[in-house]
Parts: sequence; C-alpha cells; structure tokens
Amino acid sequence: MSDNLSTLDWRKTTGGLLPAIVQDARTARVLMLGYLNEEALQRTLSTGFVTFYSRSRQCLWRKGATSGNTLRFVSATPDCDSDAVLIRAVPDGPTCHTGAVSCFAAEEIGPETLGELAEIIRRRAEKGIETSYTRRLLNGGVNVYGAKVIEEAEEVVHAAAQEGKRRTIEEAADLLYHLFVLLRGQSIELSEVAQELCRRRKDS
Repeated sequence: MSDNLSTLDWRKTTGGLLPAIVQDARTARVLMLGYLNEEALQRTLSTGFVTFYSRSRQCLWRKGATSGNTLRFVSATPDCDSDAVLIRAVPDGPTCHTGAVSCFAAEEIGPETLGELAEIIRRRAEKGIETSYTRRLLNGGVNVYGAKVIEEAEEVVHAAAQEGKRRTIEEAADLLYHLFVLLRGQSIELSEVAQELCRRRKDS
C-alpha cells in the first residue's frame, strides 16, 4: 500500500535522495532513518522488502540482506512537501546494527508502548509456552479473559474512588493488558480499533 508517491519531488535534494523514516507498522515505534532514490523505492514496492540507497557504498541495499533482520514493507506516505517519506514496515528482528530494536533510544515512554504491549501478546499467543499467563487466558476463551476485563474495570473505578492516583495507574495497566488479551482472542488488531476511533473523530 502506498499513498501519492507520484508526488515525490526527487529534484529537491542532492543526488536525488529523499530521507525515509521507518516506523513499525504494529507498534508505531520509529525504527530508523534511511535514504531512497527512485530505484530503491521501486525495488521496495516490487519486492515487499524495504530497500535503501547507501550513501557510503553508493548502491542499493536491502535492509537485512546480510543480517536477516529485514523490514517487510506495509505502506509509504510522502510528507507535506513531497521531499520525505514515511515507511511503515514489519521488522523481522532488531532494526539497529547494534542489536537494538530501534536506532533511536527509547528514553521517553510514549503511546507506542501500547502497540508494543499488543505485539508482545501476539507473540506469546503464537509462540509462548502453554503455561504462560497469557496463553492460559487465551486458551480459556472469552468467558475467562472477558471475566478478567470486567474484574479489572471494576478495580480501576474502585481505585480511582478510594485508593488514589498510584493504585489507579496500576489497575489501569492491568485493565489495558487484559483488554489487549481479549482483542487478541477475538483476532482484533489494535489498528482496527484505531481506525474506528478515527472514524468517530471525523463524524463528531
């Protein structure tokens, strides 16, 4: 999927290279910055793997070609001036050459934490050990994880009314975790919930 890529202005920068910010399509975390020329973008679109132009080697390079830590392409969107690109991709392994998930240190906790929680639950649902708490909830079905959502919601309200901010934060974290387990159990992606929120915002 790509949006308005024909509007990209390759003449604005030296050597026909445009900066490309890569964002994890599942967690929304910013992963890295690379550079594209027209050929690199076309290679990305045709292969489904993010490919950049290496300024040091002066050639195309597919991210993860040697390490195996590829970026599976999801979408690309130009910025408002058509001289930069936001690429959304699914990483297979760490993105940074240092072995870190992202080339940008996560010094501040942001909204992407929720996406990362959803991704952890997805991985545990698919590959986690059967005795893990997440798997036991999912194996119990909607009656089990649904009951936990109701229980935790009541505890959030109780904490807000009687136990103060710290306990409310703790109970809210419990509620979010169990709600995300319910979404996974019902095969609902966090992005689908986000789309519904966007639809409501437009309608309001």
